[in-house]
Amino acid sequence: MSDRASTVVSRVLDAPREAVYRAYLDRDSLAAWLPPDAMTGVVHTFDAREGGAFSMSLVYPEGGRSAGGKTTESTDTFHGRFVTLIPNERIVWAVEFESADSAFAGEMIVTTTLAPAAGGTEVTIRCDNIPAGVRLEDNEAGCRSSLEKLASFLAG
Repeated sequence: MSDRASTVVSRVLDAPREAVYRAYLDRDSLAAWLPPDAMTGVVHTFDAREGGAFSMSLVYPEGGRSAGGKTTESTDTFHGRFVTLIPNERIVWAVEFESADSAFAGEMIVTTTLAPAAGGTEVTIRCDNIPAGVRLEDNEAGCRSSLEKLASFLAG
């Protein structure tokens, strides 16, 4: 599917790579920082190991979204698996949205790379095979928002 698009966002966080990596592998941490903007997260299943499955819903704030979510009017639910886990270096997820709309179908690959940087850790999120129904600018903005929330979460 060569017509599927990709996005890349990056940010330096004032935290060691070990702390960033742990925030990806803890279900409560993930629920706290992954949902972009004012959304909240509910983790349904979470098996943080290579090949392990996970499922999560991102819930829009009441009255905050007019177009509706991908799964229901107020939620974007997705499931996936941990493809690759290289401690303190790389996390690769394969995820699929749960949606009746075929524009959101297909497996998206989300690769997060953690690299040493002056002042902490450079976190780069690359999303490949983005479903056609997801606007690239929305995907980028969501990833940037998640990184902002991750920075705040790690700052404590």
